[in-house]
This record gives sequence, C-alpha cells and structure tokens, in this order.
Amino acid sequence: MDVPSKFHTQKGYELAEQNKLTAAMEDYLEMICRLSREEGYTRVHLLAKHLNVKPSSASKMVDHLKESGLVQAERYGCIRPTPEGIALGDYLLYRHNLLNQFLCYINHSDNELEQVERIEHFIDERTIRNIAIFLESAL
Repeated sequence: MDVPSKFHTQKGYELAEQNKLTAAMEDYLEMICRLSREEGYTRVHLLAKHLNVKPSSASKMVDHLKESGLVQAERYGCIRPTPEGIALGDYLLYRHNLLNQFLCYINHSDNELEQVERIEHFIDERTIRNIAIFLESAL
C-alpha cells in the first residue's frame, strides 16, 4: 500500500494553512505599522512610496486589510491599524528585525533586507523563538 508523501509544493503548504494572511498582506500590514509608529496613521501615497507600488495597488490591499479587520481606513484619508492589526504588525516587525539581525550575524554583513523580505513569510513562530534564543546566546 502506498503511503502518502509528506512533501508538498509551496502552494500546497500555503493551501494547508487556514486563515493565513498572504505574504503581500503581511508586507503591507508590516509597512502600515512601521509608518504609523510616530503619528498613529499613514496614507496610501506613503505606503505605495515605501513599498514601491502604485497607489491603486496599495489602495486595493488596504481594502483587503480593512475587510480582514486589521486596519481602519477612510477613502483618501488616514490608514490606522486596529488593535488586532497592531498586535500582528508588532510581531511582523519583530520577525523582520530578528531575521535581519540573524542573517547579518551569519553573513557578516550590515543589512540583509532583500533576503529577509524573501524568506520572512515562510518561517513559523517556533523557529523565530529559537532564532531569538540562539542570538541571545551568540551575541
């Protein structure tokens, strides 16, 4: 009898995760939270500028995040993360910064932004906790 394989394609792993934000949604929420840290809000044109996308694309994603309850947004107005959005955004920023610190440590570099952006969506919380523990003992 054939035993089912434990391997999947990347898409297969993504489909197996229920209620997960897409990588793009995470990127936008992370940036909204980053930009909102000082004044408590941001705007579509700033979000688009910082993510190097068109304002229309940023506006569509803000609508998706609003439907998910992660941001409050007014048409042509301010974008504010909700309490749920802030909690998730704080984790996304922590994950980003921790991975950058880790990759800089192992690669003997000052900045690993591109690599962090490419991998941050695929590492689970358990691995993030273990990287934090590793860095605490290594530094």
